Amino acid sequence: MGLVGCSQGAAPEDDTPKDVVIPEGDLADQSGTLTPSDPTELSVWITSANQAPAADNKITKLIEEQLGVTLKYEIVTPDNVDQKIGVMLAGGEFPDLVGTTDLQMRLLEGGALLPLDDMLATGDYPNLATHVEDDIKKMSYTGGEVEDGLYIIPNYNRFYGDITGGVYYGPAFWIQKRVLADAGYPDLENMTIERYFELIENFKAKNPETEGIPTVGFELLASTGREWGMTNPPALLAGSPNNGGVIVDEDGNAEIYADKDIAKDFYKVLNEKYAAGLVDPESFTLTFDQYTAKLATGAVLGMHDQGWNFQTATQSLQSAGKDEYTYVPLMPVYDGVEPWYADRDVMNTNQGFGVSVSSKQPEKALKFLDVMLSEPWQKVLSWGIEGEDYEVDEDGVFFRTEEQRANYRDLTWRASNRLDALLDVLPKHQGQFSDGNAYGPDDQPTEFFETLTEYDRAFMEQYGKKTWREFVNVPPENPKYYPAWNITLSDEANQVNQQLTDANVQNLPKIIAGDPSDFEANWKAYVDAIGKIDVKVYEDAINAGIQDRLANW
Repeated sequence: MGLVGCSQGAAPEDDTPKDVVIPEGDLADQSGTLTPSDPTELSVWITSANQAPAADNKITKLIEEQLGVTLKYEIVTPDNVDQKIGVMLAGGEFPDLVGTTDLQMRLLEGGALLPLDDMLATGDYPNLATHVEDDIKKMSYTGGEVEDGLYIIPNYNRFYGDITGGVYYGPAFWIQKRVLADAGYPDLENMTIERYFELIENFKAKNPETEGIPTVGFELLASTGREWGMTNPPALLAGSPNNGGVIVDEDGNAEIYADKDIAKDFYKVLNEKYAAGLVDPESFTLTFDQYTAKLATGAVLGMHDQGWNFQTATQSLQSAGKDEYTYVPLMPVYDGVEPWYADRDVMNTNQGFGVSVSSKQPEKALKFLDVMLSEPWQKVLSWGIEGEDYEVDEDGVFFRTEEQRANYRDLTWRASNRLDALLDVLPKHQGQFSDGNAYGPDDQPTEFFETLTEYDRAFMEQYGKKTWREFVNVPPENPKYYPAWNITLSDEANQVNQQLTDANVQNLPKIIAGDPSDFEANWKAYVDAIGKIDVKVYEDAINAGIQDRLANW
């Protein structure tokens, strides 16, 4: 490996320039701060469930060769972190780099971390400066325990360019692949709730049983703590992203939708489909475990849910080789409305790396984060080494061979060839690189397609798609305040929110399962119940939170 000499860096006391040797290539730190000619040891504390790298790890060696940096790890699993944080704060001595996922912000508020604003303002850390500039208010601490400022560089969900990805984990009206196959792979554009149920109704009429048990048309999730499976659909049908119990207009004004016509229209359809035998009569009594178990039988044709919420059922069906019983996300909406089911994952603020107050080399520590965030290093950390871990086709698109994919799944191989624990907490260039490749193999559409089963590849080809995410909308930029569901509420507003939830749980099952001739009366009783709740307290609290975010984020 060729080396280039240049005179940079701090001069010793005798004013003799110090020779700094910068390796050739785009993995070297061109500033000369991190260089093999002046080796650096950085102590790194990480909270992660990922294993420590093996002693022979090739990325570890590459970091030493290119940057002269040796990392001294302490990796703490999430279930042991509380005790360790207490010990560190009591001792007052911290590693150079502190990788925290503590939502209580104990290290930050305990004074363990340096504010980074002034260091970033020097221009010496261009990758980090670019990474935070659009969202620095959102990323910064304003809790009052220590001075306001940026202390932690977030580890997930700061996106560059369009979001790509193989699996879709957000909200949708899900439908079994066999239903669409039986219908001749119908066009899924301009989906309505009526068309969605028509597909299910037609298939169920032809297939009243699934492997000896009754076929279920539509499952509703109404179990405690997951009532949103029953209550969120009206907002999505109306073209609103998932803001929880409110819809927020373009001016940032929020109001509940539970008692509005967009909700009434949806529950009227459900009431009709319940009467027609399409909605599972057990929906309102199933626990979450029973709901998941029912999906895992393969007998349920559709449901409204978030993709992450039924992954155990999906995995169970996949491991049984029943891909035709797994689900595709559909996005029914009311007339004239653009679907906004898929959003951008919400940024992890207050989770990631900070530089400790006891570090004797804070500039080098921060420079290490800056260099790791450069595109060349991000590709090494996420994809690996070109020619070993992935290939590049004639169009510049990254892909892997079957052997490379098998290696990626092998935990022993990963210990020697990836830095999973470090990458888990490092800031990431998620989305797309400047050359159009996705941040990682799991996000690269052509690569994801190759990992699918034969059935799923054939299914995708019918729709001209490479990923399940391509079945939903391309997520636009999230509104500045988004999402409203995680705004911190006062005790009074929380009580009102609970009263609304109680009204939903008590009334919606009656509305859905009641005789259609009683629908108007049952709906009126529900609206009257909401009318007795001081909804304004809840709406005012949400609106205050939105305005605060618009002003300070």
